[in-house]
Amino acid sequence: MRIALVGDVMLGRLVDERLRHEGPAHPWGDALPLLAQADLRFANLECVLADDGPPWPGKRFHFRSDRKNVASLEAAGVDVVSLANDHVLDHGVEAMREMLPLLDEHGILHTGAGPDAEAARRPAVCTRAGTAVGFLAFTDNEPGWAAGPASPGVHHVPVDLADDRARDLLQLVPPEHRAFAHALVEAGADVVFGHSPHVFRGVEVHHGRPVVYGAGDFVDDYAVRPDERNDQSFVFLLDVRDGLPRRLRLHPTVIEDLRARTATAEARGIARRMERLSAALGTRCTWRDDEQCLDLALD
Repeated sequence: MRIALVGDVMLGRLVDERLRHEGPAHPWGDALPLLAQADLRFANLECVLADDGPPWPGKRFHFRSDRKNVASLEAAGVDVVSLANDHVLDHGVEAMREMLPLLDEHGILHTGAGPDAEAARRPAVCTRAGTAVGFLAFTDNEPGWAAGPASPGVHHVPVDLADDRARDLLQLVPPEHRAFAHALVEAGADVVFGHSPHVFRGVEVHHGRPVVYGAGDFVDDYAVRPDERNDQSFVFLLDVRDGLPRRLRLHPTVIEDLRARTATAEARGIARRMERLSAALGTRCTWRDDEQCLDLALD
């Protein structure tokens, strides 16, 4: 089985405007064939899909995309999205409540936010090639958005192993991010896939399990910071055999003209940066010219 994972997908603002004139596949550019290689596709949905809703007061950025743009997720074959981020409530509780049944109607599983705490922390589970795959999503952003016993919000978990909510999360998987990621793996997580810093960070392999500390931005309309290159990321293709991760391939991508593009001339430079970041975590990556990707063997 092969799983494709991508970072932040933000379909609001200028992307939303472009989708009023372009087909739903536009944001994915020429990355669609890479995504089509997978049996299962996952993304962090960094916006709310709703037609209305007042902007959350006191917040600088608000990301909303028209309901019809659920078709963009379908165009890429996205099977599961994380809603555990600092934008799912950008247009209020009602906008999020509008989105949840919309995703359900279109067969897109979601995790990390919901109408109450139990729903927000519930894993999304699907089966491919005879293997059940469960996705858990949580965020340490926006503590004021934490779902309660009878109130909507996100699955908020402080990245603090002494916190009761952190211990509860570790039990779901049968005071810093690296120690927390290790604890997730040791509790039973096969992959840890991080989002939200808007730039990619290194990959670590802990007990044979990949830990992606930051996947970067995959689709958005953000201004590019030349020192950090928040327009660069990867399609992460994870091969699973006998229920365990065996190989991870990182295909470099760039955001251009409000959509993803597979990197060409700049691919090796993007890969070298990831190699350096991963080497600092003790991970060795191999560049493959034939596939234009970084290769990590996990077994």
